[in-house]
Amino acid sequence: MPAPSRQTAILAAVGAFGIWGLFPMYWKALAHVPALEVAAHRLFWSFVAVFAFLLIRGQLHNLRQLNQRQWALLCLSGGVIASNWGIYVWAVAQERVVEASLGYFISPLMSVALGVVVLGERLDRVRWMAVGLAAAGVLWLTVRAGGLPWIALCLASSFALYGLVRKHLDVDAVTGLAAETCLWAVPAAIAVATLSLPAQHPPVDWWLLAGGGAITALPLALYALAARGMPLASLGLMQYFAPTCQLLLGVLLYQEPFDAARLAGFACIWAALALHLAQGWRSTR
Repeated sequence: MPAPSRQTAILAAVGAFGIWGLFPMYWKALAHVPALEVAAHRLFWSFVAVFAFLLIRGQLHNLRQLNQRQWALLCLSGGVIASNWGIYVWAVAQERVVEASLGYFISPLMSVALGVVVLGERLDRVRWMAVGLAAAGVLWLTVRAGGLPWIALCLASSFALYGLVRKHLDVDAVTGLAAETCLWAVPAAIAVATLSLPAQHPPVDWWLLAGGGAITALPLALYALAARGMPLASLGLMQYFAPTCQLLLGVLLYQEPFDAARLAGFACIWAALALHLAQGWRSTR
């Protein structure tokens, strides 16, 4: 399949990160539904959406081509990303959108740390400075809040771990998501039947819960399209559009606290990201 044009890839990237950035508004509409129930629906309906996508495109045979090792790793990555989805939905419902956005700012640096610890990768001086700045920012936020920003750290570590597992798989994004959700679809369906049917939700809730599958799968498909048509460094720079939108929604729309002390912690992490991205761009050039 030919790679998309640069313009198409950029539009796909804007669409993917725009949808991810506006996620809080969608899950906020389901804040009255327990997070575990929403996560189960999200996993089950994601499977339905991605399976339908592969069926329409005549690509179901991609699943049959996966070997035993790939299925095992996809089972692991599916469990990790499902936990990430559940934590995020819970955070939005608990009016902690700002802390959730922090997790996705930290995630790339968490990936760097996993690369050093797990894969034995080496960092240059600039990237060590970036990791140190990010650690200082998290430490500052911890001291000011009187406790670890555990939502941000759980989101960052689970998403970084997901990336680490998927790094070792030569499987495209849509096929991988189909396999991940397929493996967890039965437990998700049982959870949906157990939690949702007795609850007797109004029709609008059912539409929103079912739509969560498409709203989860669509940006991932757009991201996969963008990745094939533009440099990875450019795509990496654009990925921070999503948590920035989430942060602005939390502060401006949902009136979550964001005082000078919290700004100082975020500033350390933003500076770390700027160093990390600048060094990555320089290396790519």
